[in-house]
Amino acid sequence: MSERAARLGEFGFAGDDHVVPFDVDALDVRGRAVQVGTMLDRILARHDYPEPVARLLAEVVVLTILLGSSLKFDGKFIVQTRSEGPVDMLVTDFSTPGSVRAYARFDEERLNEAVARGENAPEQLLGEGVLALTIDQGQYMQRYQGVVQLDGSTLEDVARTYFRQSEQIPTEVRLGVAKMVVPGENGNEERWRAGGILLQFLPASPERSRMTDLPGGDGDEDDINGGHPEDNAWQEALMLLGTVEADELLDPMVGTERLLYRLFHEQGVRVYDGTNVVEECSCSREKIKAILDGFTAEEIEESTKDATISVSCEFCSTEYVFDPNEFEK
Repeated sequence: MSERAARLGEFGFAGDDHVVPFDVDALDVRGRAVQVGTMLDRILARHDYPEPVARLLAEVVVLTILLGSSLKFDGKFIVQTRSEGPVDMLVTDFSTPGSVRAYARFDEERLNEAVARGENAPEQLLGEGVLALTIDQGQYMQRYQGVVQLDGSTLEDVARTYFRQSEQIPTEVRLGVAKMVVPGENGNEERWRAGGILLQFLPASPERSRMTDLPGGDGDEDDINGGHPEDNAWQEALMLLGTVEADELLDPMVGTERLLYRLFHEQGVRVYDGTNVVEECSCSREKIKAILDGFTAEEIEESTKDATISVSCEFCSTEYVFDPNEFEK
């Protein structure tokens, strides 16, 4: 039997762990949306993080996917925080076409004290510091890095600041994370889910997207908006996105495409084939050995314990064991 041809208006659903690009021509906006499930569970399960740390790292994972999936070349997009809070480091990288890995470093005693005081919001766990966003195109290309201050703002606010300062593109980001209880083979099981949407104002005329607080772009409100009344399109897009609840961003019963339709069906939203994302670490025995090959004899000796050299990957927790004799000079 031949397959039935799809009717006008029908579409498939991307499901979890799949980035969906979209645009709304009537509002001159483009963006990407994603829901992550199994992939996120695997990342968090490798380290058995306390719930506040897991929730924070999940937000960074979604943010990294939304930003990294825009790369048009082979490379990496790396998001890293360094701060003074109980969670003093988060690292997530996205390798094209869709590999993600992440880990968090935290002080357990300080974390417990913060939670006991009720200070468990992501911005409180991070504290003051910096968030660096790095684009790495390989060993023969120069890295590009943008740095944003962590000053008690949410990760959504930090992302907006990054685009305002570095990209000079009006951008809105929404993130949602939750631990859900689902039926399993052995009864109910807890599963992490997260979702996010990134929206950008990209009109054909660059003057239309000027922002009043950009270097060299200051001007009075009449100059910025009065000359281009159609710029109300961006305000309309923000208003529509503002109606989204956090649980809608990650609800598997809603789905990415259905959420986009709910938001923009009156203006007309177009979705495109996206990218699958998987939890995958880029470490290998060969890479670790290449690093050890550069050690001096003294460093090899200092790294040897019980006649072996053990190296554990911080991302995937894989342990590599070497014989020191492999590195005789």
